Amino acid sequence: MKNTPILAAAVAITLLLSGCVAPVQKASPSKPAATCSTGEPMTQTTLYFGLNRPAGPVITAVEWQTFVDQQVTPRFKDGLSVFDAKGQWLGNDGKLVRENSKALMLIHSPDAASEQNIEALRTRYKQQFAQDSVMRVDAPVCVAF
Repeated sequence: MKNTPILAAAVAITLLLSGCVAPVQKASPSKPAATCSTGEPMTQTTLYFGLNRPAGPVITAVEWQTFVDQQVTPRFKDGLSVFDAKGQWLGNDGKLVRENSKALMLIHSPDAASEQNIEALRTRYKQQFAQDSVMRVDAPVCVAF
């Protein structure tokens, strides 16, 4: 039992150091930054809409713009930005897939109404254009005009 004092010291040090570890906090994507040195805390949501249908022609520029005019703008009257994007992934069959897409950026308050409107857009697009998904990315931001 010569090692008992060494073992006891190692256990004591381990226990003391374990109290120094801060718990990991999960970031909430829909909550804005707590403080902003400039501007107001808001949420930036970017939605990615694929333009290929599983069967049939691609979604045209006119169809896309009609969707933005009739579905997006009435829900986000303060404005939005649209960017052309190109998606790419490796399918389960090992084949490379590329798809033209649109990225829609919204800056909004982190409230229930915005959440409902964003999810309504995703649902509507998937139904209207036979899409499997619309990717959503949320980030807290500071906004100044």
